[in-house]
Amino acid sequence: MFGYRVPAPDEAMLISGGRRGLGGAPFRVVTGHGKFVLPVFRKVRFLTLSMCESEVTETCVTRQGIALHVRAVIAFKVGNDHESIINAGQRFLSDQEQMSVLTGRIFAGHLRAIIGSMTVEEIVTERQKLAAEVLDTSKTEMAKIGLTVDSLQIQSIDDGDTGYIDAMSAPHKAAIQRQAQIAQAQATQAAAQAEQAAAREQAEYARQTAIVKAEYSAEVDRAQAKASQAGPLAQADAQQEVLAAQTELAQRQAQLRQQQLVAEIVKPAEAEAERVRILAAAEAQRMKIQAEAAASYDRVALDRMLIDQLPQIVKEAAGGLAGANVNVLNGADGLGEIAAGLVSQGLTILDSVRQNLNGPGSEGRRGEANQDGGLLQLASNKQQKPKDGRVDVD
Repeated sequence: MFGYRVPAPDEAMLISGGRRGLGGAPFRVVTGHGKFVLPVFRKVRFLTLSMCESEVTETCVTRQGIALHVRAVIAFKVGNDHESIINAGQRFLSDQEQMSVLTGRIFAGHLRAIIGSMTVEEIVTERQKLAAEVLDTSKTEMAKIGLTVDSLQIQSIDDGDTGYIDAMSAPHKAAIQRQAQIAQAQATQAAAQAEQAAAREQAEYARQTAIVKAEYSAEVDRAQAKASQAGPLAQADAQQEVLAAQTELAQRQAQLRQQQLVAEIVKPAEAEAERVRILAAAEAQRMKIQAEAAASYDRVALDRMLIDQLPQIVKEAAGGLAGANVNVLNGADGLGEIAAGLVSQGLTILDSVRQNLNGPGSEGRRGEANQDGGLLQLASNKQQKPKDGRVDVD
């Protein structure tokens, strides 16, 4: 539309002519929206609000008297408030390139002042502190001209040919080199260990693979051997089963034959032996009874014979006294005692014979008595002491 102007997003539109601006400014400030401007009666100019850059390269002397070449970069812009726009517009609207030149000069002066109060070690190791101090000291001056600083970066610090910074960094360089060598050695050792571990793993994998292959091969060989032996083994098993059946049949036949032999031979033999034993026992019992009866009969016969021969024995004993010289001391009583003694001796002999016949060797002695015909010999010379007299036999 004719007469309607709109500033860019990074611009401030300054309208001069007509009413004054805020705070008695010679122009009005319009940002972020359009404005209808009467042509001929109003004049419009635009002030950039975008970021600007200024580079500073300055030789500064430290507190130790060592000259340093410092290079810094300043990022700045016009402030967004109306007051900063008005201040910057009054100073740089006709030549906005002067903002970078003036900003560089301002920062160069503050940079020299700040570096002059610091040592080389502080400057090298505390660059951020240096930048912060420079920003703090320049903030007031920059605000007066309507500019704000976004950042200050110290690009480089060089001492030229003095070699101070190199000498200062030499121990650090040596330490760094030593650490680098140690790190390199450790890395080499780690790499060697990794290679050895990888080689061991590969060898172990190869060993496991060989073992598995060998196991598979052995299993295949066993399966093939088993398959090749399946026919003979089956035939052998069948033959073994036949032999087992034949063996069992033979055992059963042997058991049956054994039972038949027991029934045909052993049992009849045992029965015959039992019969013979019973007959032998009966015969022994019969013979025992006969022997006992015979022995009893012999004793009765012997007793009878002895009784029959007793008078003869007494007679023989008396006859032995016929030629003897007998002195009777007490007369008729003495003769009676002699006769009684002879009879008593005969009875004693009879009892002795009976006892011998009843003893362990009675049968033998009985036989001897039968063979001798029952003859007994009486001793002719015997002394006997009667109670009331004495008999002397010569």
